[in-house]
Amino acid sequence: MTAYIDTSVVLRALLIQPGPRPNLQRWSRLCTSALLGVEARRTFDRMRLLGMLTDAQRAAAAAALETALEALDVAPVTAAVLECAGQPFPTVIGTLDAIHLATAVLLDREEPIGTFLTHDRQLALAAQSAGFAVEGV
Repeated sequence: MTAYIDTSVVLRALLIQPGPRPNLQRWSRLCTSALLGVEARRTFDRMRLLGMLTDAQRAAAAAALETALEALDVAPVTAAVLECAGQPFPTVIGTLDAIHLATAVLLDREEPIGTFLTHDRQLALAAQSAGFAVEGV
C-alpha cells in the first residue's frame, strides 16, 4: 500500500517534536514531492538563525533528512504538478500545500495512494476533500 507523506510529518520526526507520529512501516511505498527537501532545509536554516538549533544540530538534521529522502519515492515538481496546483481546490490551501496535494493527485492517477500523511490541519482538510484518507492530524 502507498502513502503520500508531507513535510510536516518528516519534520516532526527529524526534529523530535511532540505529538503522535504515524507508523511508517505500515506502507510498502512512501512518496512525496521534491518540495519536501526544500521546505525542510529552509526550516532548519530558519531555526538555526533564530537560535532554535545550533550549527551542529542543523547539520545533524540535514544529514538525517538526506537519509529520509533516500527512503522515499520523491516526485519532481514538474510543469504538470504546477498546473494542477494552480487549479481550484474544494478548500482553502496555500501554495506549497497545493504543490504537495497536486503531486499526490497526479501520483494517485498512476498508482492509488491509500493515505495522505500530514500534521497540517488545513492540508488534511484539502486532501480529504480531494478524496484521500488522511492520518496525522
